Amino acid sequence: MSETNNELSITRYIDAPVPRVWDVMANRQEEWWCPRPWRVEIDEQDRRPGGVCRMTMFGPDGETAPQNGIYLAYDEGRRFVTTDAVTGKFEPSGPFMIGIWEVAPEGEGTRYTARARHWREEDRKTHEDMGFAEGWGACADQLAEICEREKT
Repeated sequence: MSETNNELSITRYIDAPVPRVWDVMANRQEEWWCPRPWRVEIDEQDRRPGGVCRMTMFGPDGETAPQNGIYLAYDEGRRFVTTDAVTGKFEPSGPFMIGIWEVAPEGEGTRYTARARHWREEDRKTHEDMGFAEGWGACADQLAEICEREKT
């Protein structure tokens, strides 16, 4: 984890080609986005800079956690970037982070990197204390599991 720019990050080598990892990462988020036993439902996605990015996470005990924001960047096959600082109608929101999810070729496989950049050190620390490494790490493992199982 890096504290540069109040950033937390997770990276994994995934033994599958970039197109496979990108496809699962971008198009099958409901299968890997939340650490089990949590799950996510995509409410709305407009995959372009400024486009809406809304989903809801559901916990095993009836918890709900909406995530509303916009895409800041969407580079097909490479990365997408979202923030909760602005909602889909360009309304300011209580900013917590900018999320960056990237894939890049590495040897015969793919380097997956997920970053959470926070405005304030306090927000980074809160996210870290919430279990960032464990949660986002579990999601990276779930993504790798799907991609490696289906790589052929």
